Amino acid sequence: MKGIVFTEFLELVETKFGLEMVDKIINQSKLESQGAYTAVGTYQFSEMLQLLQNLSKNTNISTDDLLLVYAEHFFEVLKTNYSQLFIYYNNPIDLLSSIENHIHVEVLKIYPDAELPTFEVLKKTKKKLILLYTSSRAMHHFGLGLMNKTFEHFNTTATIVLEKLNDEGTEVKFIISQN
Repeated sequence: MKGIVFTEFLELVETKFGLEMVDKIINQSKLESQGAYTAVGTYQFSEMLQLLQNLSKNTNISTDDLLLVYAEHFFEVLKTNYSQLFIYYNNPIDLLSSIENHIHVEVLKIYPDAELPTFEVLKKTKKKLILLYTSSRAMHHFGLGLMNKTFEHFNTTATIVLEKLNDEGTEVKFIISQN
């Protein structure tokens, strides 16, 4: 997993819960990196899981809810640092349906060894989109949070139903209906 995901996560933890919480969750985790991350480095997903789980234990907030909050933060990072990803789209359905064929292509130009989930478009109309999320990592709530922020970015709303296709959450169907 790319380091920017870690550095931004720890930035969010510091902002929302304080530097003491950052130290606490790093110390509670068994991290090969010892919690020292660079944005361009590559780290084990197990480290993110440990940090998330320890933050959840210390805050009594579910990991899914933490991933939603983190996605909101990360979306702002993308808007600020990679605004060119948004200029081609006039609506959220078009942007979300282009994740695989445009956005992930651009991400791989910046981070060639990034391990990204896949988002297969199963159905697309002007107001509805069905995506199949597949990943070895169950971070579908991070994807859900990014989708929510995408609609907010375009000053519109949507109903997004998340349907787990397996117990691990590594295959999820997103049924998106723009309001």
